[in-house]
Amino acid sequence: MRVLTIGEIMMRFQPQNYERFAQAKTYDMCFGGGEANVAVSLAQFGVDARFCSKLPENPMADACINQLRGFGVNTEFIARGGERMGIYFCEKGASQRPSKVVYDRAHSAITAISDKDVDFKDMLDGVNWLHFSGITPALGEKPAAFLIAVLIEAKKKGITVSCDLNYRNKLWSREQANLVMTKLMQYVDVLISNEEDVYDVFGIQAANSSIAGGKLSAADYAGVAKQVAAKFNLKKVAFTLRESISASENNWSGVLFSDGGVYEAKKYNLKIVDRIGGGDSFAAGLIYAILNNYGCKEAIDFAVAASALKHSVPGDFNLVTVDEVKKLAGGDGSGRVQR
Repeated sequence: MRVLTIGEIMMRFQPQNYERFAQAKTYDMCFGGGEANVAVSLAQFGVDARFCSKLPENPMADACINQLRGFGVNTEFIARGGERMGIYFCEKGASQRPSKVVYDRAHSAITAISDKDVDFKDMLDGVNWLHFSGITPALGEKPAAFLIAVLIEAKKKGITVSCDLNYRNKLWSREQANLVMTKLMQYVDVLISNEEDVYDVFGIQAANSSIAGGKLSAADYAGVAKQVAAKFNLKKVAFTLRESISASENNWSGVLFSDGGVYEAKKYNLKIVDRIGGGDSFAAGLIYAILNNYGCKEAIDFAVAASALKHSVPGDFNLVTVDEVKKLAGGDGSGRVQR
């Protein structure tokens, strides 16, 4: 199995413990970004994962690439050049105080990426699955054009394509997102989203759910999935369902619509260590399960269990194994010490 992901990876800076930006004198740093997170997760599952991006020629980018390699990701198709790496700052929330993210990514290297930076033929050689998110085209005209060019070649080769909507209102408006993502849907086979993004991008909303109130109906989102699948002729649509009790405690589940059937995963009550990357770990779990011919119920259970475990791991990357995910999906969520 070979999976290619395309997107930006950034440096993430976070005040230690639960300090606010106004208090912080020391920041922890790690690397992360939607599609890179998916690639790392898949590599932990034993998948041949390739990550395509563009990074500048400097020591921080070198360190980033070395870390990806260390986690088993093929970095051959990370082009070098451009002005800088993107950065984001995360203030970790707790209890009723939400987390906050501040981006510093203008003019990052990937905003200048072009089809001259990588060899499409080599990059797509032997690839079974291509994954991208709505963040990549939101970064500018050049990343969007690059992505479309790769998608056209991928579809010619019969490669399955998945997309995580990942709407970011700090990058573009709902109107811009709707226009661009609607065009991109013609290349997509599997759509991944959450309870907010499908409404923000496509204006489709679950009738009896309240995101702010922390009450979501899996049955309603199954209906939303059916609408989206019919609108864009998609093979599968999967939603993560996050009921936010507080910044520290969430209920977490998911629903998959496939071939006319609806499959709902078990719900987990999470005491959160780090929620960033939760959706990416869900996407990786779903991709892995589908590539390994899991049944639909087994696939959504695996994806939700993988992402539930991510909430216990600091940083962007989900550093868990297939066996760990299977144990949780099978009902072993006690957290007892493994000796």
